[in-house]
Amino acid sequence: MKKRKFMAVLFLMFSLMGMGQTDSPAVKQLLSTAQQIDTQYKEFTLKKDYKQAEKSLKDELALLEQFKQLKEDISKYKSMLDNGTAMSYYNLACIYSLQKKKKPAIEAFSKAIAAGYQDYRHATQDTDLDFIRQDKKFITLLSSIKQYDKLEILKRAKNYQREPTNSLPVFTYQSADDSNLKHVREVFKLDSVAGQGDEVSKILRILNYIHNAIRHDGTNYALCEFDAIDIYNYHKSTNKGVNCRHLAIALSEMYLSMGIPSRYVTCLPKDSTDTDCHVINAVYSQQLKKWIWIDPTFNAYVKDEHGNLLGIAEVRERLIDGKPLVLNEDANWNNEFKQTKEQYLETYMAKNLYRIECKKDYYFNPESRYRKTNQQYINLVSVDFDASLYKNKRNADVITHDVEYFWQAPSVTKQ
Repeated sequence: MKKRKFMAVLFLMFSLMGMGQTDSPAVKQLLSTAQQIDTQYKEFTLKKDYKQAEKSLKDELALLEQFKQLKEDISKYKSMLDNGTAMSYYNLACIYSLQKKKKPAIEAFSKAIAAGYQDYRHATQDTDLDFIRQDKKFITLLSSIKQYDKLEILKRAKNYQREPTNSLPVFTYQSADDSNLKHVREVFKLDSVAGQGDEVSKILRILNYIHNAIRHDGTNYALCEFDAIDIYNYHKSTNKGVNCRHLAIALSEMYLSMGIPSRYVTCLPKDSTDTDCHVINAVYSQQLKKWIWIDPTFNAYVKDEHGNLLGIAEVRERLIDGKPLVLNEDANWNNEFKQTKEQYLETYMAKNLYRIECKKDYYFNPESRYRKTNQQYINLVSVDFDASLYKNKRNADVITHDVEYFWQAPSVTKQ
């Protein structure tokens, strides 16, 4: 959780660079200074030199103000600058708390909220704030942002409901006999990867294989065809990671090549202006007679308290109802950062389980970069979903409230 504290200015810096702002000498200078300050802040914090870390954060806040005062038009970056300010004040509250400076810590936390800080769950779990956690002012401030908690928002969602589905599309899955899928199976030696044992064991081994074979980079849109072989070759030839969608597409093809029905599923937030989402896999186990949650980005799957593997619908329902969820111990990002249930499920995925989107058909190279493909998307939403907010968004072809239709067992195979 604490690694987020080192990202406020760097996130701003890289975002501005990515948007072509480095032609300005003034911006270049500020970006260079931002990188130096962020590096210093990280070093001081790791050394527990909180006095110097405090100074770095104050320099960081002053720098953010300089960005805002630039003569150039930076109005389109206002939200980004506000987020950086909010996170910097939050970090300052943590540093003050670690120094046992109660009043400045609470004042900094208040300024963080005034600047737009809303991460209630992170603040409730961050041990850096333990020194002020029982203070009445802090409790009041923390309570004021509970409404923005992603899990709380998900809990307020209405239920699904049954509805006529005769006119709705039928999901299809390409047969493992397809020549392209046969090639996928051969190239990745998936029979050897899957190994011996039951179907579930094979599913999990293939998940672990792709997680280790292809690095994730959520900022990179791979310049290749979007099939498992090209995605893998792109990663190996460039040493660049690929985003969660491309990882899930590649994994879906691997499962299909083994005769295991699979979807790559886009999990989206309630906020129509939030561009962050996450793509995982729903894999149908004939052994369990159900869809199960498989996430190649984080090498993740989810069980209940009795050790039963869960699907996306079950995880969402349990989050809403407050029932136990168990994340596999080896869930991680790029074998660098371990994932926890609180971080991965209750924070990140709770945000991204308001709207669930699937393609109608699953086959080799389903979203070709260079060839036109016939794509139809089906969205599962709760009954309080406001479709008008998404009318200009892509992929709103079919909207349903019927969870049983959406998660029907696979019965049709696309040749």
